[in-house]
Amino acid sequence: MSETNPLKHAADKVAKALRGAAEGPEDGVPGKPGPESPPVAEPTEPREPLPPKPDQTGPDTVSPTGQPTGADQARMAQSGSYLTDAQGTRLYDTDHSLKAGPRGPVLLQDHHLREKVMHFDHERIPERVVHARGAGVHGVFRSYGTAAGVTKAAFLAEDTETPVFVRFSTVLGSRGSSDTVRDTRGFATKFYTSEGVFDLVGNNIPVFFIQDAIKFPDVVHAAKPHPDREIPQAQSAHDTFWDFVTLHTEATHHTLWNMSDRGIPRSYRTMEGFGVHTFRLVDAAGATTLVKFHWKPKLGVHSLVWEEAQIINGVDPDFHRRDLYDAIESGAYPEWELGIQTFPDTPEQTFEGIDLLDATNLVPEELAPVQPIGLLTLDRNPSNYFAETEQVAFHVGHLVPGIDVTDDPLLAGRLFSYLDTQITRLGGPNFAQIPINRPHSPVNDMLRDGFHQTAVHRGVAPYRPNSLDGGCPFTAGADTGAFIETPVKVPEATKVREAPESFDDHFSQPRRFWLSMSPVEREHIIGAYSFELAKCYEQAIRERALQVLANIDPELCAGVAAGLGLPAPEPTVPLAEVEPSPALSQVGHTWPTDGRIVGIVTGPDGDLDGVRAVREEVLSGGMVPLIVAPAGGTLGDGTDALTVQRTYATARSVEFDALLVAGTPGVGADAYGARDAKAGSPAAQLGTPDPRVGLLLAEAYRHGKAIGAAKGGETALEAAGIPLDAPGVVAGDTATAVLQQLTRLLGAHRVWERFPSAA
Repeated sequence: MSETNPLKHAADKVAKALRGAAEGPEDGVPGKPGPESPPVAEPTEPREPLPPKPDQTGPDTVSPTGQPTGADQARMAQSGSYLTDAQGTRLYDTDHSLKAGPRGPVLLQDHHLREKVMHFDHERIPERVVHARGAGVHGVFRSYGTAAGVTKAAFLAEDTETPVFVRFSTVLGSRGSSDTVRDTRGFATKFYTSEGVFDLVGNNIPVFFIQDAIKFPDVVHAAKPHPDREIPQAQSAHDTFWDFVTLHTEATHHTLWNMSDRGIPRSYRTMEGFGVHTFRLVDAAGATTLVKFHWKPKLGVHSLVWEEAQIINGVDPDFHRRDLYDAIESGAYPEWELGIQTFPDTPEQTFEGIDLLDATNLVPEELAPVQPIGLLTLDRNPSNYFAETEQVAFHVGHLVPGIDVTDDPLLAGRLFSYLDTQITRLGGPNFAQIPINRPHSPVNDMLRDGFHQTAVHRGVAPYRPNSLDGGCPFTAGADTGAFIETPVKVPEATKVREAPESFDDHFSQPRRFWLSMSPVEREHIIGAYSFELAKCYEQAIRERALQVLANIDPELCAGVAAGLGLPAPEPTVPLAEVEPSPALSQVGHTWPTDGRIVGIVTGPDGDLDGVRAVREEVLSGGMVPLIVAPAGGTLGDGTDALTVQRTYATARSVEFDALLVAGTPGVGADAYGARDAKAGSPAAQLGTPDPRVGLLLAEAYRHGKAIGAAKGGETALEAAGIPLDAPGVVAGDTATAVLQQLTRLLGAHRVWERFPSAA
């Protein structure tokens, strides 16, 4: 008899799915990525695709006009045990682009690269496939002229000012994801030069996960949310990411950077930027120099601690873009110096044994110092997010005379990929005509028509040569500013899908990075790996990751293994003998305090005179004071009244770089758990510090921030369990005297002594 009760039918389906889920995972816990557990070693025996899990189904099989077809849902999925192209032709390799020899240039005829990258570029619409979450601002770049000896690029001549648009971004998350996730950050700069647009499209990490662009779709597919559930969002703490990076050990160096404090910047303003690839500069005489580009923040490199990042993701998911926009609005303009590392342009394209065409490598600054060549100042916020930040189109192929590319196979694929991306996102080939993308130099191309054509071209002869339009446009020569590719000799070679032997070293660079870290930074890295791998469901992936870490350093491997409750394996390769690079550490330097945020905690009965004085001192020092009080409104009377920016209910320590308690803070009328859970139990006694002040101070102390107290504020510190003689804790008779000491502490970013290491 057929089922007639739809509610019972639905309940039966749910029960059946739950029974299936219970039969699948060994311990009955949901969350298993696939129907079978993977082996530690990479599977090599061909087999058909795995079936879906018991709780998974697809849409009903109907025609484009909605008619039932009766087709089996399995026929809508991929089939066959061998990798093919979109036309069903089997492929023998998908890890290497077709090149003229292992170190030669990538060949345009590589139909598999073209299809694979093209299809990947069109997978999302309309937001970017990667770097969807971004914040863009306007600014100006002023050249020092120090690069004029190695490049003829006009915007790098002495005292030349060039308008720019900079977009910062995260890689993995959607446009609506959080800012402070652990992730790589994009740092893309569009220079509107007198010779055309130059785009420096980089990251806050100087190396990349892969060596060849043909794997870019793979690494992004692995890092994005699982395709069945679309979770987890904007993070790498899941099985598919770690499955990929432990099978492709060339990803080890970038992964280590991501697990370090560099993966969670404090601010875009305190973030380094890197061009990642090796580029080629050309001077007026045609001589060439290989270079790597660096952005060095004037405020120094500074990061969040992991607990701060987690709190911010809930409290203020727009933390980084808000910080950037607020800093510019307040006049604390972020600044970076653009620098270059230079290397001789030899046929081998190596330096001190480091392959410059391998994007998983960096060159230590101790071997090749970064030479400053100009200053970037961001001084204007956008007026419309969509028109500017969302529609800006970057491309590594937007070059100007004096700057050229190399045979880096990752760069070659990016040169191929970006145009496809813009066509999908921006609706056609005329994206350069969108206002934010328009060159600031004359454009006289022979491109016509197409979607969104807004230019009204004249003439009848958009071709060359012509006589009907008077011969215009004419080609230019080197003496009239033409972009001419560097005539690099290509060696005779056989077409192969291979990589040079030098690309096989996947552990010496990560080991150098690890050895360059301070003890506290190493502890943070161990904690990050432990957290991320503990989020993986499959133990086989954890074991494989530990084997990778064992090949970097036994201390790192042992620390993560202890956190996972697994034995630490022995290395399978000899540990590399490398020298540390102190420049890679964020600890041990002193930086300007411009734009730092100082929370001044007080109440109606606090030291209001001291608050007024210290607030002026904070402003005079180029920092931002935020008054935190029990309730909003003002403190005091008349023209001397102080405006409250944050209440005890809205303030969290993650917003502040330092805290100063001026006088005894009061108790808010909402200091009970039913109104604000942070308040805990009711504060029964007047004069008792509000429980939320204790939480604010305890968090700041735990996160290594400078804390000060004056005029009775010491009682709040004591109530929070903070010793007055602890590192980075300052007490004094006046708030202004305390601020002087706090400012000195702020120069080091954190009170690092509060982070003892296992050593």
